[in-house]
Amino acid sequence: MARKTPVLIAGSGSAGIFAAAWLARCNIPFTLLEKRPGPMEMGQADGVQCRTVEIYESFGLAVEVLREAYHVLEVCFWGEDGAGGIERKSRAMDTQNGLSHMPHVILNQARMNALMLGEIERMRRGGDVEYGWEVKEVAVDDTKKDDPEVYCCKVVAEKDGKEHVFEAKYVLGCDGAHSTVRKSLGYTMEGDTTDTVWGVIDFYPQTDFPDIRRKCTIHSASGNILIIPREGGSLVRFYIQLPPGSRAKNVKLADLQDTARRIFAPYTMAFANTHVFWWSAYSIGQRLANHFHKDHRIFLTGDACHTHSPKAGQGMNVSLQDGYNLGWKLASVLLGISPPSILSTYITERSKTAADLIAFDRVFSQKFSSKEEEPGAFAKYFVESGRYTAGFTARYVDSLVTDRKGSSQALAACTVGMRFPSAQVVRYCDCKALQLQSVLRSDGRWRVIIFAGDINKLEDGKRLKRLADFLELLVQRFTPAGEDIDRLIEPIVVLRSLFATVKQEDIPGYFWPVTGKWRIRDLHKVYVDDEHYNAGHGHAYERYGVNPGVGAVVIVRPDQHVSKVTKIEDFEGIESFFTGCLIQRGSGVSSVSLL
Repeated sequence: MARKTPVLIAGSGSAGIFAAAWLARCNIPFTLLEKRPGPMEMGQADGVQCRTVEIYESFGLAVEVLREAYHVLEVCFWGEDGAGGIERKSRAMDTQNGLSHMPHVILNQARMNALMLGEIERMRRGGDVEYGWEVKEVAVDDTKKDDPEVYCCKVVAEKDGKEHVFEAKYVLGCDGAHSTVRKSLGYTMEGDTTDTVWGVIDFYPQTDFPDIRRKCTIHSASGNILIIPREGGSLVRFYIQLPPGSRAKNVKLADLQDTARRIFAPYTMAFANTHVFWWSAYSIGQRLANHFHKDHRIFLTGDACHTHSPKAGQGMNVSLQDGYNLGWKLASVLLGISPPSILSTYITERSKTAADLIAFDRVFSQKFSSKEEEPGAFAKYFVESGRYTAGFTARYVDSLVTDRKGSSQALAACTVGMRFPSAQVVRYCDCKALQLQSVLRSDGRWRVIIFAGDINKLEDGKRLKRLADFLELLVQRFTPAGEDIDRLIEPIVVLRSLFATVKQEDIPGYFWPVTGKWRIRDLHKVYVDDEHYNAGHGHAYERYGVNPGVGAVVIVRPDQHVSKVTKIEDFEGIESFFTGCLIQRGSGVSSVSLL
């Protein structure tokens, strides 16, 4: 007899784990099948971009990441010194000021995955992560694919030499570059493989090179190297460009070591093989799957649909954001909160992101591998690419969940389609200084962020009260029966008042509702943009480009991307947006808890 599961996830890569995390948090059963006998012990990826750290923060895991990781604060650029050796040519900050409140760090993918798997285990809400399974075949029953309640996907998997059949509503192919799911669907990877061969080695170096604990690029007459210091204080990763004519399958550890010694001259670089933690060799390839889904029932994610070189540190980051994008949408559909049509937005959003990644990687790899035409050209390009490599350039197109055309973008510097940026604010109920983005937890909720101006001004106060009355009625139309009023759509108010002059009783009751097990008022939804006792002034209104006299409403998706920017008085536009992407109560809405 076939095993039934609402969602079957093939592979425990970063995309699969993040999709599973959403499902676990939203109390949706799933089955994750992994070929390995146990959790990943050592991943090849290690670069954790700022955006990824923000996402881990949204799951409550940033503290562990920041404590264990190497923090990348500076990049040094080395080149030929004119005498056959190398010298430091320039240095730069790794991440541009103001891009994020989180840093760029280095932490092994296995540890990153383990943190999220631990969170999934802690929630323990109907999800099963099973090891030792090899997925052999997937298919969709075309005659049933249009009924969202039907388990129309068939998955054949093998364990201990025996085949088993699973039936699922949805299947996620998160099984890597050699994806069985992709191959079973007959989809192919399209793109190029260059003749350039690179080696990668993790080891404990014995050297007098002064920047061994800094991220560095080295361009020398003997080749090129990218240095990535690793967590723990001593481990270092080298990406080494091997001489023309090298073939990845013939490369030996000694080849990497000899090439590195020549590149570092006149500095010494001694290798003790007992100090080598891991090494490999590969040819650069940039490929994209010709399809990302089958009937919006089977979806490809991560390396199963896009592959590229690892030097820009994008692989794990882009892959997990595939799962982060798809997971909340699947949860919304399976809970009856949103129509199945929102799943198509995963394709439009992430296929473009993947195509942009391939285009960037081609240019980045070419510039890294080529001899500079002018001094400092690569360093300049590296710095200019910082916003992309930090993870902040993805901008999603108009869809059911992103309304650029209907937005008044000039009201706020929160770009529709992009991730909601952060600024310091002061929480009114306890005077705690916080980054506003950190309030947007990955718990399945939409946010309506209201820049309401000065509540002590009569017109601003009346304007906020009118909006509160409207939202309270609107939100009740979509909130599942029996749930708290803020369970699906949470309001967040940012005032531009003097903190000491704000009175709780002047804040409309909708913004401090009675919620939770103990039925007490939630006072954690109102923030003030003002000077803090010991954290300074965040100047949030200035950073968000909001005129306090006009105000703004910013609707933010569960994955922290901005859906709409509009006027506080735009009741029709706010109602129209939510009517388009949420199912009204009484139309098949589930009462299953979101948290």
